[in-house]
Order: sequence, then structure tokens, then C-alpha cells
Amino acid sequence: MNIRSTGVLVAAALVAAVGFGCRASGPADGPSAGVARTEDGKPNLNGIWQSFTTANWNIEPHSAEAGLRPEIMGAYGAQPGGQGIIEGDAIPYKPEAVAKRDENFKNRMITKITNDPSRFDSGDPELQCFRPGVPRANYMPFPFQIFQDVNQILIVYEYKWAMRPIHIDPQMEAPVDSWMGWSNGKWEGDTLVVDVRGFNGHTWFDRAGNYATDALHVVERWTPQGPNHLQYEATIEDPNVFTRPWKISFPVYRRLEPTVQLVEFNCVPFVEQLMYDPLGLYFPPGTGPDRD
Repeated sequence: MNIRSTGVLVAAALVAAVGFGCRASGPADGPSAGVARTEDGKPNLNGIWQSFTTANWNIEPHSAEAGLRPEIMGAYGAQPGGQGIIEGDAIPYKPEAVAKRDENFKNRMITKITNDPSRFDSGDPELQCFRPGVPRANYMPFPFQIFQDVNQILIVYEYKWAMRPIHIDPQMEAPVDSWMGWSNGKWEGDTLVVDVRGFNGHTWFDRAGNYATDALHVVERWTPQGPNHLQYEATIEDPNVFTRPWKISFPVYRRLEPTVQLVEFNCVPFVEQLMYDPLGLYFPPGTGPDRD
């Protein structure tokens, strides 16, 4: 039986308490035809969505490649090829930032035992089960659920129960830097525009080492293209790393299975052996000093 994460249950309870209404109506033609709407006339984004790209491996165009341990993983560990999601294909890095990107890729399997982001300077944060940040959370190979009311939109990601409130009214400044940043949203017609700042500077865009700093600024645009299809676009800025703003875009699809739900992907137990075994501190369940 599928098990919902604690975060999903909390979010579902929140939406039930709000008690919003919706109506399945929209313009007679155009991209928003047939889009369900909330009582205030905005597109109703409630539901489970998922993208189907290879961007989590590399947001730039890339070929299929063997994984890090092909001698034991074979095709299981291989990287799929993909066309990328960047407008113009290439990230406009500063020359010195390209070297850092390449260093990231070379060191992507390095791990450190720390929960303090200020001390985090190792491989891909995904490897150690840190939260993926924005925009990466939206194109990882996991679904996410949107809960919507008039004043706030909440996105719950299946990956590590990451929860992301989007503040519509009132909008607020980030109280502290974080992995997922701080999201303020507004509607421009049928497009939800989300301004995201307040990142901790340690997130990557993919497994290829593409990265940003704590100066990262992301502006997302979520636009319905029909009842079960959103077009996602994000403009990305970071003057520490890039020579100019650049964009990514890809479609996001509503999951239509009648019993679809988010299931638990708490990745913490999956990384314990990776992190602690080299130090002699990993004990399989039922062993070690605390065994019953």
C-alpha cells in the first residue's frame, strides 16, 4: 500500500481546511481552454504534476554515458542522453565559473558528514539527500503536488518531503537563506509568476556540476496550456557566475491515474552507509552498539 509522507498529509489537511471552490471553465479557445478555475477565477493548479526530462542529469544537451561504476552497475548506473532545457543550449558562464563547474563534476561523488550548509563544500547535494533547490526540484524524476488557495500556494515534492510555500498575499522577504529559497508569487493573467530568492548558495542545477551561488535569483512562470499541461519557464540570474540572465523551459504534465498520490521518498537512510562506512561508523540495522 502506498504511504503518504507526513508533509503531504499536512498539506492535504491544510487544503481541506481552506475549503476553496473551483469550476471547470475557461476561454472558448486558446491555451487556457478547458482549464478548471478557482472561485476567484484563477487557473486551478491543484493536483499532482511531473516533468519528463533528463535535466536532472544535465540541463545542457548531453549524450548517454556510462555511470561512475560501470563494472558493477552496467546499464543500471548509466546516464540517459537528452536535448537539454536551456534556451540557446549553453549556460552563459563566466570563464572562471566554467572551471568551477568542471571541478564540481569531477568531485561529484565526494561526501562530508555535516548538516551545516555553511560548511558544505563537496559533491552533488542530491548524493547526500540535501534538498534540491529551485528550479531543480521541478525536473527531478519525482512527482510533486500543488495545493492552492487565494493567498498561498504550497508545493510538496516527493523527493525528501521538500515543502515550498509560495506567498501570494502578503509577500515577504526571506527571513533566512535556505536550500529551497523563498518564493513570492503573483498572477499575470493565467500565468503564475514566482520570484525566488534567499538561497544558501550550495544547490546545484544537475548532476553535471552546473551551479549557482547565494546571489541566485529565479523567476518562474507557470502557464496552463490546457487542462492537464503546464508550460514551465524560469529566468535565472547570478552575477557571481553568469554573464547575463538565461532561461530554461519544459512542459509539466498532470498525473491522471485515478488513485495517484505522492509516496514516501525519504532518502536519508539510503545515504548513511555512503557517508559513515569510510569512517567505520556505519552499522547495518540490528548491529552495532545500540542493537537490541
